[in-house]
Amino acid sequence: MPPHEPHINFMNISLFLFLIGILGFVLNKKNIILMLISIEIMLLAVTFLIVVSSISFDDILGQTYAIYIISIAGAESAIGLAILVAFYRLRGSIAIEYK
Repeated sequence: MPPHEPHINFMNISLFLFLIGILGFVLNKKNIILMLISIEIMLLAVTFLIVVSSISFDDILGQTYAIYIISIAGAESAIGLAILVAFYRLRGSIAIEYK
């Protein structure tokens, strides 16, 4: 058995999470909070793939990138939710209207 074969299962999990995020984004066109959560799921799936790849190649740089990505994702979520609160105060609803 090759030494890197168990990492393929984790890469498949990352692909599955990314597909769940895409489906959540595509299927929820009216609820902006679910769209934001779906984007976060996609970002965390890519981060998980970077961590698995760095472990597979025995390189710590990918794990360092993952820490940066997670901290930026937290800031992005906070800014996104603050924008949603301001949007709700202005319009009284956070529903997306397509015309």
